[in-house]
Amino acid sequence: MEPLRPSDHYDTEAPEPRGIAQPKLDAVGWLRFFWRQLTSMRTALVLLLLLAVAAIPGSLVPQRSADPNGVVQYERNNPELFAVLDTLQVFDTYSSVWFSAIYLLLFVSLIGCVIPRTQHHWRALRAAPPATPARLNRLVGYTERHAAGEVAAALEAGERVLRRQGFRVARYGDSISAERGYLRETGNLVFHFALLGVLLTVGVAGGFGYNGQRVIVEGQSFTNQLTSYDSFNPGRYFDETQLDAFSIRLDEFVPAYDVNRSTGFPIALDFTASVTVVENGVERTEDIKVNEPIDIGGTTTYLLGNGFAPWITVYDAEGIAVFSQPVPFLPQDSNLTSLGVVKVPDGLDEQLGMIGFFYPSAVPLESGALTSIFPQPDQPVLTLNAFVGDLKLNEGVPRSVYSLSTEELTQITGGDTGVESLVLRLGDSVELPDGLGSVEFTSLPRFVSLEVHHDPTQAGVLISVVLAFVGLLTSLFVPRRRLWIVAESTEGGVRLQYAGLARGDDPGLERAVGELADAHVATLRDVSGERAAQSTQLPASRA
Repeated sequence: MEPLRPSDHYDTEAPEPRGIAQPKLDAVGWLRFFWRQLTSMRTALVLLLLLAVAAIPGSLVPQRSADPNGVVQYERNNPELFAVLDTLQVFDTYSSVWFSAIYLLLFVSLIGCVIPRTQHHWRALRAAPPATPARLNRLVGYTERHAAGEVAAALEAGERVLRRQGFRVARYGDSISAERGYLRETGNLVFHFALLGVLLTVGVAGGFGYNGQRVIVEGQSFTNQLTSYDSFNPGRYFDETQLDAFSIRLDEFVPAYDVNRSTGFPIALDFTASVTVVENGVERTEDIKVNEPIDIGGTTTYLLGNGFAPWITVYDAEGIAVFSQPVPFLPQDSNLTSLGVVKVPDGLDEQLGMIGFFYPSAVPLESGALTSIFPQPDQPVLTLNAFVGDLKLNEGVPRSVYSLSTEELTQITGGDTGVESLVLRLGDSVELPDGLGSVEFTSLPRFVSLEVHHDPTQAGVLISVVLAFVGLLTSLFVPRRRLWIVAESTEGGVRLQYAGLARGDDPGLERAVGELADAHVATLRDVSGERAAQSTQLPASRA
């Protein structure tokens, strides 16, 4: 008999086994997949981190909404870098496309994550604790006790002990199932709802806010009206009727300086703007400092900057004043060397524009140029370069009061004109070329730059942050536990079994099971003692 060969029973040319074939996803399947990824807790945490990182540029460079003058100065100092950053919307970080995209994705992710968990948590709160496991000896802290009495009495005592400890209790036959710690998940949900509250408050209520800047010279007033602001940045839902009715008058500005003995540079110690506020017909005095704003109505007023506003008077050829007002000069360094622009559109034969420098404590350099060595007006000097021509103020195009375009103007003093720049000390008056008129440095008031800020998000954000903090602490420190008691009748009384189970790490679970067993046995002992005392007293009372 021939031996069997493998080929007689097996197909030696059978195809090799293929890998597991994954089902192909259609459009709905892909949408469901991306939705699950977006609404996962991991994605929410990543988006929250991205939002924090995306907010960093807003603290590194000035923002148009908060510091428009800083943006202009940044453009002057870094024109090439400014063009790149402006293209990337870095100067409008919090309203940029990329920041808004992260913000909205985080908002959707949190909603899609929190709502299903809330529904599940609500069902769990209404459900009874789970049934008692068959083998308690496999669980944490398993222990046994023996006590006198019956099973029913032991279970009743166990329920009382567990309820006193804050457990929800359900009885299954001769056992008790108890559960506690749903407050942990409640705290977790409160934390996430609080994050949603922050996003919703900033995204919606922030649209009703506004902030505006105004330069006020000593002795002048500012009324809280839209046309009174030098620059104004409203929220997307802003309405002019939201402006509170009040006015601010700058009475006096007092700075305090010292000198660094090692470097010789001035040190600013304090700035105090004394103002008179009129609100609802009631007048009061206030002091505004750099880190001490004042509250007026629903707004907060901050002190942003300060400087000098030389009072300049321009006379025509007949000696009639055609321009007389303080002109704010913007500080260029810590010694308050300041740059300013004067525009005289009417009253002279030609329109007059002047670009000037103001030196509070002027001293000449070796080159003949002036510089300021201290920010206080010890030796104030004003220098002006004059231009004549069309200032283009009647074209209907807004022009900055702090800049002067000289391309189409004719320079008549300074530069290559052969006529020296106008140099004036306080109280001096000098003639303009060609009998055009004269210029006088009349007085030297100070100015302050104030920011009026209305932020309706403060209360909502504060409440949300407090809730988030409380919810986070609750989710971290409240343990989620399940405990069980099983009672079996024995000849001498009751055999009691105890065990527990925790969701996550719970180092105190084993100790909690032991404390439950001790408290339960002690309660049974007390109940047995009370019953024994009652049975002893009954015959005596009947007698």
